[in-house]
Amino acid sequence: MSPVDDDGELLARRFEEHRGHLQAVAYRMLGSLSEAEDAVQEAWLRLGRTDAGGIGNLGGWLTTVTGRICLDLLRSRTARREQPLDETFVPDPVIRPLSQADPEQHALHADSVGVALLVVLERLEPDERLAFVLHDMFAVPFDDIAPVVGRGTAATRQLAGRARRRVRDATPSSDPDPRRQKQALDAFMAAARGGDFEALVAVLHPDVVLRADAGALVRGVAGSRTLRGAKTVAESALMFARYTAAARMVLVNDAPGLLSVVDGHIRSVMSVTVTDGRITGLYILADPDRLGRLEVPAEEG
Repeated sequence: MSPVDDDGELLARRFEEHRGHLQAVAYRMLGSLSEAEDAVQEAWLRLGRTDAGGIGNLGGWLTTVTGRICLDLLRSRTARREQPLDETFVPDPVIRPLSQADPEQHALHADSVGVALLVVLERLEPDERLAFVLHDMFAVPFDDIAPVVGRGTAATRQLAGRARRRVRDATPSSDPDPRRQKQALDAFMAAARGGDFEALVAVLHPDVVLRADAGALVRGVAGSRTLRGAKTVAESALMFARYTAAARMVLVNDAPGLLSVVDGHIRSVMSVTVTDGRITGLYILADPDRLGRLEVPAEEG
């Protein structure tokens, strides 16, 4: 093997050491698992076209390059969008078997970011999202972020501050304890399957919001919609209780959620936010196109 081959293999191994981190950055930036994978692959290609010997901090370089790739994708996405983002949008979920729940390991997972937060990030301007994600989530200095967004350091700091306020004001509070989240979800499932309207209302916060994203191609009663209020959401839960009956509990972005699988195909994924024992938000992805790209996790033994 030639020295050039040795250098290439070494660079590939060094890149793989950072892949999980880069995937986490891209997922938070894009809210799409497939696009995040594409962004990380593009970062690898750009590294291959660069004199890696001149890179002092490979991890930092890859992080900012991945951020730049994601920013370009977000800007392109925004330019193509003729109307404001539909409020029913639900990002791609990360699904694992419930048996993998481990609070001590939660923060170590590359994708341990709640669906509710990803919904809020989707409503930030591209530059705001980059500044917030890189600085607040990954501690990248503003001096390194500024060239990516094409602004000075002070202006970049203001971008992140504005995004931080928007995230703080729009992200619903949620109990971080998975056990209490699971208790609320268990009560919701039992009430829906039992047709108990009053029990459903009791487990839902009075101001609960349900977002169901069925994708752009689905229309009619089973299509995308946003519902507000415990009674309205409870009525909808009873109407579609057949989906709950077929669902099993899984981890959705490292929090308890529901997965409905029919004939080996994922039909819907639901995650929730819980405060004081009651569900404050329900996020349902039923877009067959995006669900078709997800792997069905193994059932519990």
